[in-house]
Amino acid sequence: MPAAGESYGINKVVGDICKLSPELLDEACQHILTYLQGQSRGVDSAEISDRFQRGGVRLDPEALQNIVRFLLLTFRSAGKSNLSGDDLVSKLEEGGNKWPKAYLQVFHRLWTEHGASVQSQQKVEAMLSIGQLVDIQWKLGMAVSSDTCRSLNSPYVSLLLKIVEPSGHICQRSFEMTIPQFQNFHKQFKEMAAVMETL
Repeated sequence: MPAAGESYGINKVVGDICKLSPELLDEACQHILTYLQGQSRGVDSAEISDRFQRGGVRLDPEALQNIVRFLLLTFRSAGKSNLSGDDLVSKLEEGGNKWPKAYLQVFHRLWTEHGASVQSQQKVEAMLSIGQLVDIQWKLGMAVSSDTCRSLNSPYVSLLLKIVEPSGHICQRSFEMTIPQFQNFHKQFKEMAAVMETL
């Protein structure tokens, strides 16, 4: 049984969801289901916010993030539990929240249409359980002090990688390489790209 604060938080999120029209809820769910089916790189909260604003609904950033988290968790849990559309609606109703019938119909229809695909993607992700590289940025610099360079004023490459973790969160990793290390890294990436094109 959820704690009082936790229950209040869920009720607030459900209340914020109910400020949306069923059409806006449908759009937000479709955006999230597209990600959960592996058809997009992540959940773009800014895009969802723009859709809400065009629909006349303005939410503060925290409320928007809570809605996105709630929908992600709802669909992920439904996938892991192999729920049908009817089962998902029952679970939502069991939560003690007052869901309008039109909203439950949106959840039922979308999960019936996309649930099997989400479950299939979850199985693939569970087997792979790795992040997805979405962006690489690099810059050339000059070393003034380093543990790996033997002499100062040696050129180096600084890399910043953006990775979508299996949870859906985008994280950044940065590191530095000497020029020969970067050339080897580049060569290995080209080889991987060539192999992936043959798949």
